[in-house]
Amino acid sequence: MAVVGGGLAGLAATVRLAENGLQVELFEARPRLGGRAASFRDPRSGQWIDRSQHVSMGCCTAVADFCRRTELADGFQRHRRLHFFGPDGTRYDFAAAWWLPAPLHLLPSLLGLKYLRLKDRFGIARAMFRLAHTGPSELDETATIGDWLRGQGQSEIAIQGFWSVVLRSALAETADRASFAAARKVFVDGLLASHGAYELDLPKIALAELFDRRLSNWLTERSVTVHRGARVKEIDGDGRKAATLVMSDGTRREFDFFVVAVPWHKVRKLLAGAILDAIPALQDVSEIQPVPITAVHLWFDRRISELPHAVLVGRLSQWVFCEQLIAGQARPLHCRADTARLCSVHHYQVVISGSQELRGRRREEVVAQVRSELEAIWPAARGARLVRWRIVTEPAAVFSMRPGIDRLRPPQRTPVANLALAGDWTATGWPATMEGAVRSGNAAAEAVQRTLGSRKLPKS
Repeated sequence: MAVVGGGLAGLAATVRLAENGLQVELFEARPRLGGRAASFRDPRSGQWIDRSQHVSMGCCTAVADFCRRTELADGFQRHRRLHFFGPDGTRYDFAAAWWLPAPLHLLPSLLGLKYLRLKDRFGIARAMFRLAHTGPSELDETATIGDWLRGQGQSEIAIQGFWSVVLRSALAETADRASFAAARKVFVDGLLASHGAYELDLPKIALAELFDRRLSNWLTERSVTVHRGARVKEIDGDGRKAATLVMSDGTRREFDFFVVAVPWHKVRKLLAGAILDAIPALQDVSEIQPVPITAVHLWFDRRISELPHAVLVGRLSQWVFCEQLIAGQARPLHCRADTARLCSVHHYQVVISGSQELRGRRREEVVAQVRSELEAIWPAARGARLVRWRIVTEPAAVFSMRPGIDRLRPPQRTPVANLALAGDWTATGWPATMEGAVRSGNAAAEAVQRTLGSRKLPKS
């Protein structure tokens, strides 16, 4: 069978199918696997640098299971303490209280966010409790979380200083744009469901090493054929059955089953007209709106913070990650001999989710503002020399979780019996996250297995 798309959704489907003993060929148009979970080679140091920080959480059980099964779990490090910096630069640590049961375990940390007024902190706690006890029948698919919060008496200070801070990180949207249902899932599943739900799992090594090299080796050992740089032009067939992969060079390959794991804005172009007509759930998929995420990479000549990560409130910069500390490196980077003048540099990544506001701005201006914000928090940044910088923007990093989005998300199983869909944009119940991607891949593989029944394709 063929899996088209080597992002996390396609990889998850391929892994599950290979584990079930199926003969699988994976086709990826790019020269690497991992999709948006990608790295670039820094030409100065020769190191792999992740294009944009990817984060899993304690609530992301499918990702954890996927990494355990594919022997990638050791590539992540668990962080149980978050670090918030208020508008005045004061630091507030955020962690679960071990003596309190969920969903009360984060209450002391919430009440400790003193950049918010005391009445706002108690108001947030009350709203979180009500959110946790909102049943499925009460979810208004047409409402934003901002509508609901204002109905609960939340002040604009609370909305901007807490609710939108979390939502920009999780959904790349503000409270005024994110759907009530999606936001509820973020806060209930990601913060309240269990003691460890909010904890961060950050990659200790480059994403390219995890999902391109190590996972590719794991697949090859299980007889999966991986085709990199293999651009599929079309999946041909009729309304009942997909039959053929048509490659960009005109080559045609026949397969018994197909998993299509490409982004929503590419899926309709990939399917032949008869197949597309047979999947009405894809009719309005082009209405899904993309949301950009920007990563500002900064290399300083010294360490500016001892923290591995930080949340910045009320600033353009939203998250700051120190790659050396995440990777557990005790010393600065060591450069190649021919770039000795760049030795002992420290790499920081500043993530700006929902970065539409940066369109039209000069890159130098963005870097200057980000640096100014870092200097306002960490005095060491004021005397540091910025050795170099790079801005990476993914224009369609995620899709907008606005009200009504679920009606545009198709199920993984389709009316075409031998074709399944995968992608974080399909109907997973999760936003555009690694967890959603893995869950979609698992569901697509399960759809194939249900169609097969007791019959299996031969092993290679």
